[in-house]
Amino acid sequence: MTDPIRLSKRLAEQVGCSRREAELYIEGGWVTVDGQVVEEPQFKVEQQLVALHPEAVLTQQEPITLIVHKPVGMVADDALKLLRKETQAAADLSAIRPLQRHFERLTMCLPLDTDACGLQVFTQNFSVSRKLNEDINKLEQEFIVEVSGELVSHGLKRLAHGLNFRGKPLMPCKVSWQNETRLRFALKNPLPGQIRHMCEAVGLKVINLKRIRIGGVPMAKLPLGEWRYLGPKEKF
Repeated sequence: MTDPIRLSKRLAEQVGCSRREAELYIEGGWVTVDGQVVEEPQFKVEQQLVALHPEAVLTQQEPITLIVHKPVGMVADDALKLLRKETQAAADLSAIRPLQRHFERLTMCLPLDTDACGLQVFTQNFSVSRKLNEDINKLEQEFIVEVSGELVSHGLKRLAHGLNFRGKPLMPCKVSWQNETRLRFALKNPLPGQIRHMCEAVGLKVINLKRIRIGGVPMAKLPLGEWRYLGPKEKF
């Protein structure tokens, strides 16, 4: 019998690499213990079979950002429950290998209202969370709003500029009809309940509210309840 040792030490001895290289292989999801991927270098092993994937590459694990399509009725924080390997969108073109560590230590940015669906952001990257927080009054957010009712006279113009919310005048925004029942809003730093209030002020009732873009990042065709990685060339 032998005493348990760290997986990184066993791997380094087994493949003839440095301890740091072994840690990078493990953190990259390239190492299995008895056939199961283990991502923790400190994991203790005894006589188990430790194997390194034949296509393993040495790369430093960078912080990631995830884009989620949050459903209506889900509290923004609870969208974290959607983040697991099985719910990654098939159309994710980022080429990033999903790792368990990608679903840990995530910060939620620009939370959506519970009664709204659409693009929700979670990130491990401090520069991303800082930008979304510091530039919140500069970043344009785009919503598609399904409505019913009859728009009052000059209602579209009033939506774009001239309404108040919580006793204060709202900043000008862009509003246009996408089709007979859907409006497109492009505005900066909308407050919780603001868009519904705006619509009610001009005779419309909101049926569905979906955020489809933040800054330069669109949700695109991400299916409901699924997620994708923020691509390397995408910038908010």
